Amino acid sequence: MKTVQISLNSIDKVKSFVNEITKYDNDFDLVSGRYVIDAKSIMGIFSLDLSKPIDLNIHADGDIDAILAALDPYIIK
Repeated sequence: MKTVQISLNSIDKVKSFVNEITKYDNDFDLVSGRYVIDAKSIMGIFSLDLSKPIDLNIHADGDIDAILAALDPYIIK
């Protein structure tokens, strides 16, 4: 499992983020405070406080580099 911080501070970013991660069969969790939601759930994402950075847990073994490259526009460096 790999954890990165992401920023989803606009509706367009949320939609493109969900479209990007649904291409993968792996599990993705978003963690904000005590809430953990499925990152592929657009309704779940909108239930979070999107003004703050969110932790993304990526449950993948092999193709982690490809996933991180695809999610690069959302990752806070």
